[in-house]
Amino acid sequence: MTTEADEPQPRPRRAPAGAAVLREDVTEAIRAAVFGELAAVGYARMSIEGIARRAGVGKTAVYRRWRSKLHLVLDVVSALAVRGLPAPDTGSLEGDLRLLYEVMSRALRHPVASQIVPDLQAEAARSPEIAEALRKALREGQDGAAGQILAAAAGRGEVRADLDAELALDLISGPLYWRAIVIRAPRLPASHLPDLARATAAALKAL
Repeated sequence: MTTEADEPQPRPRRAPAGAAVLREDVTEAIRAAVFGELAAVGYARMSIEGIARRAGVGKTAVYRRWRSKLHLVLDVVSALAVRGLPAPDTGSLEGDLRLLYEVMSRALRHPVASQIVPDLQAEAARSPEIAEALRKALREGQDGAAGQILAAAAGRGEVRADLDAELALDLISGPLYWRAIVIRAPRLPASHLPDLARATAAALKAL
């Protein structure tokens, strides 16, 4: 039986002959190292060696899980969509949007995210696989929370139940991504998020 060569541990049960025992803590350390390397050197300069060094494991531990740098990044970025964003429940559309924008703003302006997302967007122009993984991570994670906000608002009678979902989601998601990712505004005025929530709520009610 093959084990993690670089970090052996007691084995409580026997795996099938020839199977590798992939420790979850090692896997998570590698995933965390990917974010660190992306922020530090970018995708183009990132290497399996650098990831392994940052994670404190050998290269073999990385290659047992992912066959290339591309597949590793695709897996890590795609996992973001599964986590998604929490759906607020303040009792009003404007209140839910304001809380969602506060969470989104902190996430998008985190030093790691502010480096990784623009870099991956540049790589997405050259790689359809990265483009699809990035679209899934940014769009589907956001859509889950925004969709629940819209459903709750429709249930309260604040918006039409048959409004154009794609247009509504664009209205909710677009402004912050534009400010944080596209033009990369250094900071937002204190009134920006409340004003944005108020304006977006009014626009959604008018659809």
